[in-house]
Amino acid sequence: MLFEDIQKANIDALKAHDKVARAILSVLFGKFKNESIEKGLGAKELPDSDCVRIIQKTIKELEDEILGYKKAGREDTVAELETQKDVISKYLPKMMSEDEIRSEIEKLDDKSIPSIMKHFKTQFQGKCDMGVVNKIAKEFN
Repeated sequence: MLFEDIQKANIDALKAHDKVARAILSVLFGKFKNESIEKGLGAKELPDSDCVRIIQKTIKELEDEILGYKKAGREDTVAELETQKDVISKYLPKMMSEDEIRSEIEKLDDKSIPSIMKHFKTQFQGKCDMGVVNKIAKEFN
């Protein structure tokens, strides 16, 4: 499970004195624990689907920070944030390509945008970018 993988990677980064990886893995693990508590799971582990969602959200936050630091000319911080993004990106599942999304939409009987979005949200949550799905769905309507 992703929860265990991140926890183990966090410990490994601590042992290796890798401050950059440790910083982002600690933040991510903290977000996992908070989500687990909010859902009332207690000591139980968060499902992978929730972990993927949190990782994706964290990556988007890092990208926003990177843009801000680039505008401010802080290249040292940009490099550190890019490294952090790379560290956690490897825990995401392989994302569907645009061709795979199109092929999946073509299989559907109802090609309305709400139907397509619902199908991808239930069947492929965390495995596709919903923005890309929406863009492709508009091509079919």
